Amino acid sequence: MTVKVLVADDHGAIRAGLVLILGNAEGIEVVGEAADGAAAVRQARALRPDVVLMDVRMPGTDGITATRELVAEGLAQVLVLTTFDLDEYVHAALRAGAAGFLLKSVEAPRLIEAVKLVAAGEGVLAPQVTRKLITAFAQSAGKPVTAPAGLDDLTDREREVLGCLGAGLSNAEIGTRLHIGETTVKTHVSRVLTKLDLRSRVQAAILAQEAGLTER
Repeated sequence: MTVKVLVADDHGAIRAGLVLILGNAEGIEVVGEAADGAAAVRQARALRPDVVLMDVRMPGTDGITATRELVAEGLAQVLVLTTFDLDEYVHAALRAGAAGFLLKSVEAPRLIEAVKLVAAGEGVLAPQVTRKLITAFAQSAGKPVTAPAGLDDLTDREREVLGCLGAGLSNAEIGTRLHIGETTVKTHVSRVLTKLDLRSRVQAAILAQEAGLTER
């Protein structure tokens, strides 16, 4: 299966580099480019990519607004790229439903792997900033964490899966930890997202961290 990718970045040189890396990767096809968020949404509607590689800071329609539109319309999974390891825009992008984010300094093999993981429904967070990100979310809340709506509707197994998501585990890792098949994990993840009214597993991971449900 070939993963179709749309690259959105307002810097031509960076965009060209990303296109070169992904275009030469096995199993990935770059179907379009965009220099701002509005163009990214238009092209996604026309080209139907599996993944949009989205810069956050762009003139006009920024990456957050574009991500919100893409996710709301179910057009593609969004993988955010940022220059900074704790960009305030990244918080908003994840809240908008982005499947994850990476730093622009990411090595080519990791970028290729991340695109494929996101296309497969996995979440991706730059490992060097995950802890800082969760801490920032907790600090920004400014009030005690309350149990999210729908949490009581989860089965014991679904709560375990949610805790594993909070620990940043992949489907395969969750399956190993809970001694269940990867297909079963995907089913549980889907049900967790539906019951908690979440758009991505990254949002689920953040919720699990905030609510103290993380499996260690």
